[in-house]
Amino acid sequence: MRATWLLLALLPLAGWAQNPVQVGSKRFTESYILGEIVAQTIDATGASKAVHRRGLGNTAILFAALQSGAIDVYPEYTGTIVFELLGLKRPQSIGELNRRLESRGLAVSVPLGFSNSYALAMTERQAAVLGVRSISDLVHLSGLRFGLSQEFFNRRDGWPALKDAYGLSTGNVRGLDHGLAYEAIAGGQVDVVDVYATDAKIVRYGLRVLIDDRGFFPAYDAVLLYRRDLPERFPDAWAALQALEGHISAARMTAMNAASEISGRPFARIAGEFLGAAPSVDGKEHRRNFLDSLFGDDFLRLTGQHCMLVFASLALSVGVGLPLGIGAQRAPRWRHVILGGVGILQTVPALALLAFLIAALDRIGTLPAIMALFLYALLPIVRNTYTGLVEVRPSLRESAVALGLPRSTQLLLIELPLAARSILAGIKTSAVVNVGTATIAAFIGAGGYGERIVAGLAVNDSAMLLAGAVPAAAMALLVQGGFDALDRVAIPRGLRGQTEDGRH
Repeated sequence: MRATWLLLALLPLAGWAQNPVQVGSKRFTESYILGEIVAQTIDATGASKAVHRRGLGNTAILFAALQSGAIDVYPEYTGTIVFELLGLKRPQSIGELNRRLESRGLAVSVPLGFSNSYALAMTERQAAVLGVRSISDLVHLSGLRFGLSQEFFNRRDGWPALKDAYGLSTGNVRGLDHGLAYEAIAGGQVDVVDVYATDAKIVRYGLRVLIDDRGFFPAYDAVLLYRRDLPERFPDAWAALQALEGHISAARMTAMNAASEISGRPFARIAGEFLGAAPSVDGKEHRRNFLDSLFGDDFLRLTGQHCMLVFASLALSVGVGLPLGIGAQRAPRWRHVILGGVGILQTVPALALLAFLIAALDRIGTLPAIMALFLYALLPIVRNTYTGLVEVRPSLRESAVALGLPRSTQLLLIELPLAARSILAGIKTSAVVNVGTATIAAFIGAGGYGERIVAGLAVNDSAMLLAGAVPAAAMALLVQGGFDALDRVAIPRGLRGQTEDGRH
């Protein structure tokens, strides 16, 4: 009996210990690596377990996730906190930042030891020809093509304020993924890109970093931004994280970025080498090949996550879409509202819908991803259900009425079976489309094959990109084949052999 009471007393403590520290990171190489360093540092304590939610997207998504409690900590930069998150006009000390963050339940600490400021860059060859050394030199040049990362293009301490501070032209400016910008400038597709001071590809691609002669860009010291209760909930993990303070120099960070972007080493291995948990390797390039990336250690995990996203959302769509399709056919006054509503949902950009759902549900991860996929899958199911019921021959309905069958029985025994082929086609379309659309779930930490695609974009790794795209395509083909087989089994032969004009 005493042992039973002891076990019951220890259960809450066990649940506490099993609760992992949620670590976030943004969608670029350095943030992936720093996130891995934080996660592995926590795991090394043995007292806590960390889950790294990799490549969650831009600053706004990470900050919202932190405030909602979806993540506990992520690597950030002081300049971003000051100008983008708090909307301040000049740099602040860490003490002042903590005072302003206190009301949000957040804090900043553990300066990692390096600064990674924004900058603009051109190729050395073009800069020499045009005589460009500073950002001010760009003002007098016309026709330059700017390729800016999506976040820098929109953030308050990025392009909007920079062009005003220097009087730069806004004519030929387009957004690019940061991981692709170097390829674009090397291929002559753009003339000026935004870079980070610790980017390894600056030297590799022969770029000239332009002098910020008006001192526009502030210091972007790397720090940890975290929930204020983290040290109390995970004291051992926090003590280990504090030991990272000042331990990463700019040169070391640049070398780690190069290990990923140039040598092709996985983020986790780079972090392990930094922490001494994995043996370091020589400086030769070790590019990931396709098969190694495809059947990596994360294959089963990502497959399970992708299947869950697709089929959970599909089940919801079927459960809601069938009644809506029936309602559109049975209630003419609501027909345009129902069909128009699901049609409008299909036109909303996927990332915009995800951003709205994150705000509405106050969380990131699986739930908003499933809800987004559920909404996208409604249109084919609703429209095909409605179409299938409308095409049932009136004479069959009249026969059912003559037999005295109630409307519910007519629907279940006559109309739905006759419309089954059309309904199943709508469900199949939704399922196949959802397999591809589910890859965007990685942008908000829901996993799936999109996690590889996002990481591949960050480091411009075609093998990793294909390792995410190919299994998603294969799953789409399998889903389509499965529904084709179901069509042959579930639909009576007589209905499968109906003529093209819809007669039975």
